[in-house]
Amino acid sequence: MIDFLASLPLWLLWLLLNLVMMGIGLCGLWVARRWIVPWMRLTYEDAYVAAAVVQSVMLLYGLIAALTTIGVWTKYTQVADIVSAEATTIAGLWRDIGNYPEPVRGQLQDTLRGYTDQVINVAWPLQRQGKIPLEGVAWMDRLQAQLFAFEPVSEGKKVSHAETLRVFNNMVHARRQRVDAVHTGLPWILWVVLLPGAVGCVLLSLLFRVDNAWFQGALVVGLSGFLSMNLFVIIALDRPFQGDIAIGPDSYKLVYEQLMKK
Repeated sequence: MIDFLASLPLWLLWLLLNLVMMGIGLCGLWVARRWIVPWMRLTYEDAYVAAAVVQSVMLLYGLIAALTTIGVWTKYTQVADIVSAEATTIAGLWRDIGNYPEPVRGQLQDTLRGYTDQVINVAWPLQRQGKIPLEGVAWMDRLQAQLFAFEPVSEGKKVSHAETLRVFNNMVHARRQRVDAVHTGLPWILWVVLLPGAVGCVLLSLLFRVDNAWFQGALVVGLSGFLSMNLFVIIALDRPFQGDIAIGPDSYKLVYEQLMKK
């Protein structure tokens, strides 16, 4: 369900969450004022106890929602840093390869160019669909074999080759982190708290005896809107590679256009 919601356009996600939450609130209000409140014989004095309970519930839910929002935003920025780090190591490796003699240099550059192209045009569309890209492994294995096959003949070349291998290892590490982040997201247990918790907060707010139905309806709509906006932010950021604000391959495209394009 969360994957489906994360794949929606932001405007549609915003509209859907507001309609659902406000619909639950208004329908629940109609039912509560017509049957539940009269059946429970709630009085104005009961409102003091109900207000204390609702306030406690709102406080606890707000704390969970706030911490969750901070957590998904932190993870989103971490994944963005991983993407930038991989693109940076690709650029550094490309420049290091420029010091190699031909034909090794041309072979390494062709392989690194092919890897970068598949990240942009093959891996990223798969990541947008929540799928793990696998083709990059073959490109990395090919690049590794070419680097390991090279035998430097001078001390200077040995130092340069060791630095190239270090940058290559950093790129492998960054790629692994990027691939691992494809399925990153909140555990299901948190969604069990967030989604029913939001609905529960709205329903608890209905157990008050209020003479003015329009005034109570406005309060319920406002509360539903605030809760839906909180859920909107969490869902939009929960999948870093999916949705309208997904992290894109812009860093790789910049490296490819400035350094690799023939």
